[in-house]
Amino acid sequence: ARVFQNIDDGTSDRPYSHALVAGIDRYPRKVTAAMGKKKIAKRSKIKSFVKVYNYNHLMPTRYSVDIPLDKTVVNKDVFRDPALKRKARREAKVKFEER
Repeated sequence: ARVFQNIDDGTSDRPYSHALVAGIDRYPRKVTAAMGKKKIAKRSKIKSFVKVYNYNHLMPTRYSVDIPLDKTVVNKDVFRDPALKRKARREAKVKFEER
């Protein structure tokens, strides 16, 4: 998972410090050379997520990843509307699949 936005002071609806996080929910499955193109394409799909996590539930690591996401699509307003959240998840999925 990758932190995309830090909110240190909290907001009115979340009065604690939290972070907007996007990551991979379901990783691609193992593929072999004997599999056909259709099966490889099906097994290579990932499922992404976009969530808000409390800082107390995050564990920082020394690893970093450079995946730029569109700030207009993935921001704190996506949780107000399910259609915006789906669009943000789709954007994250496309960027993670590029890697």
